[in-house]
Amino acid sequence: MAVELLLLLLLCGSTVSEVQPLHKPPPGTLDFGFVPVKTYDTNTYHEPGPIGILFRLVHAFLYLVQPNSFPQDLIKKLAQQTFGNVQDDYQKAIYYEIGFIVSAALGLLFVLLLPLVGLCFCMCRCCDNCGGEMHQRHKKNADCRRGCFATFLFVASLIISIGVLCAYAANQHLTSQVRGAKNLVHSNFKDLRIFLNDTPGQIDYLVSQYNTTKNKALSDLNNVGPLLGSRVQERFAKEVRPALDAALMMAGAIRETKEALENVSVSVEVLQEGTERLHANLTNVKIHLSNTLSDSACSAAQAASTCNVIRNSLDQLNINANFSGLPGVSTQLAKVNDVLKIDLSSLVQKGYAAFNDTPDLVLNQTRNILSDIKNLLDLIGSNITSFTKMLPVQKVLADLTIYLTQSEAYVQDYFPVVEQYDFYRWLGCLILCCMVILILVFYCLGLLCGTCGYDKHASPTTRGCISNTGGNFLMAGVGFSFLFSWVLMIIVVITFVTGGNVEKLVCEPYEDRTLFKVLDTPYLLNQHWRSYLSAIVLKNPDINLTFEKVYSDCKENKGIYTTLHLENLFNINEFLNISMYTEDVSLKIEHINVNLSNIVLLDEIGKRNLLDFSSSGIDGINFAAYLTEINKSVTKVDLLSFANDLEARADQLPKGALENALKGHANSIRMIHNQQVVPLEQAMSTLNQSIRLLQRTSSEFMIKVKNVISAVDAAQLLISNDASLVIIQETKKYMDMIIGYFEQYVEWVKESITMEVAACKPIANVIDTAVDIFLCSYVIDSVNTFWFGLGGCSIFLIPAVICAVKLSKYYRRMDTEDVYDDVETIPMKNMENGNNGYHKEHLYGIHNPVMTSSVEQW
Repeated sequence: MAVELLLLLLLCGSTVSEVQPLHKPPPGTLDFGFVPVKTYDTNTYHEPGPIGILFRLVHAFLYLVQPNSFPQDLIKKLAQQTFGNVQDDYQKAIYYEIGFIVSAALGLLFVLLLPLVGLCFCMCRCCDNCGGEMHQRHKKNADCRRGCFATFLFVASLIISIGVLCAYAANQHLTSQVRGAKNLVHSNFKDLRIFLNDTPGQIDYLVSQYNTTKNKALSDLNNVGPLLGSRVQERFAKEVRPALDAALMMAGAIRETKEALENVSVSVEVLQEGTERLHANLTNVKIHLSNTLSDSACSAAQAASTCNVIRNSLDQLNINANFSGLPGVSTQLAKVNDVLKIDLSSLVQKGYAAFNDTPDLVLNQTRNILSDIKNLLDLIGSNITSFTKMLPVQKVLADLTIYLTQSEAYVQDYFPVVEQYDFYRWLGCLILCCMVILILVFYCLGLLCGTCGYDKHASPTTRGCISNTGGNFLMAGVGFSFLFSWVLMIIVVITFVTGGNVEKLVCEPYEDRTLFKVLDTPYLLNQHWRSYLSAIVLKNPDINLTFEKVYSDCKENKGIYTTLHLENLFNINEFLNISMYTEDVSLKIEHINVNLSNIVLLDEIGKRNLLDFSSSGIDGINFAAYLTEINKSVTKVDLLSFANDLEARADQLPKGALENALKGHANSIRMIHNQQVVPLEQAMSTLNQSIRLLQRTSSEFMIKVKNVISAVDAAQLLISNDASLVIIQETKKYMDMIIGYFEQYVEWVKESITMEVAACKPIANVIDTAVDIFLCSYVIDSVNTFWFGLGGCSIFLIPAVICAVKLSKYYRRMDTEDVYDDVETIPMKNMENGNNGYHKEHLYGIHNPVMTSSVEQW
């Protein structure tokens, strides 16, 4: 049922992986927003805290015990039940497990031998051997030996204490993690519930975003004029606009030519009249100057030479340029005026207007087709909506939700049972730790009492009660060590073999995903199925669906549709075939036919007008005659210079009437220059500009007019002949743009399904929680740390037993003692003492408070 849900959840987008884009590339980018995705709460990263140091230490120890790589071949043979068919398999297995085998063998040897050793030791002491005889000889190095044994026992006890603390910490850690696992399990169930509840909303969001595509397509269809018409217009604009611009410039050139001709005509008339008046005035000035110079005053010696110089310069007072013989331009001006009777600019503007109306022309001629396309888009949307309503998603979701709820309730009901059994386990482990602690207590009490109560001045037979109690505590610790150590070692061996192999065969290969590679071995779990997972999920064992790939994709929070290759299970093109709809849209758009034959850039009247202008005769004007006269000065001499010179010479004459008369004539000449010569110079400047303009443009008019007419005809011909081809091409681009929106929608759905819709991170989280966190991090790491600490305690109990037995001899009160350091060097004394050199207290009257009190009681 879970598989059915995963398939149905993504049914709306399954066609994405099979429908290839029909047109490339989409010209615009649509914003579909973000698929609503909730954040999952489960955190699969486990940080053990300070105890992680112990975990790493145990991992390092296990690597020393078992440094071999994961035995994939052996595991595969075990799964396929072919292990042992080849004798070499057992050798490989033994080689792989050699570290565990040797360690377990040593542990079992410990279990078998230690009780026997303890039994023999006990029987030996009962026979007054193995330190059971209550006699101690005096040695020179007795204090050193006692200190060494005490130190060794203390160090061994310290190591055992560290080991039992490690075991206790591991025991507590496992219990605390099991109690906290309830929240982790609840978090996983919560994520699975989010996974189920949010997926329908994600599908609805994907379906609803079709409206974004449809609205954008409708917007572009409503703006078919600006979009398609503008594109068509831009294709022709490269030829049409320059041609019309050139025609409009010619209209301006005609007006400028008319102004230039008018300026020439007016300037020539002004110059002709002005030069006549100037000539008359200069003649009068010469006559008056001649009369003045004929005065008797000029006969005087002082004035004669000056008067002669002035008299000789009178011929310079004359006009230089003669404009009366220049030809007129009235004929050309008349023809240009006739040309201007037709408003060429208006005709060109009509051409502009007709060309700029292309978008409206396209819009008006495509109304019916656009209406059909809009109806088709509405049909596509209704089909998508109706199809999604046909899917039994809600029913499957409801069933899975019930199953999930039941599973959660089952876990919640049995979790107290798990906690109860964990309590029993915790209690058992605590008892084991208490066994070790009991031994440690006896050793510590023995060391404490023995060290504090020891009197180096007291003889072995007179040691105090505290020292004797310390020795008894040490022997009690030895006894319990023999009783408990083999039990501890049995637990250590069992947990070591189990926990170590689980760590090596499950946890480590799971972490580096080697375990998934083994599971993905063809025909491993079923000899008839090449791919076990694809056979279960997709009912097709030949599809390459691997555990490793599924886990990796879910770990990356990819969509379950892509993760499980569900496209191999369903083909829903018959229900949601975008290509079919896009083909219908393409056919509708291809029927768009726009007629541009009504566009006229420049009619025959405008062309005729341009030709009339080119034949107006402007090029026939005698520009040389005009330029010849224009280049001349108005008078032969600069009147201002002449007047100034005349006034200067008058100053050379004696004061009198002659001087004043000459100065009066100089002022008259200045007045003539200002009133007549200056306006004539301005008129000549205007004439010069106009003539040069006409000369410069007249030679190009014919060529320009022909070029303008040719450009307009070429642009008109392009519109007439290539309009259909251009419209087809631009319609194709317009169609690609509309279809591109659907392709973007499909690609977005594909990407969303791949990465966002029904993201299967909770599935990977469940696996990580069960294997990586609960089994490996909570259980196996704690179990391995427990046997590591407890095993260390068991091993160091052996040196502790030896040191405790040796040390107790120095703390316990002896029945007899050796008086001399070396009995063999004083044989006579030995004979005197009797009993092989042993000193009897009653022979020498040494008071023994214990013996005395015993005798008195009896």
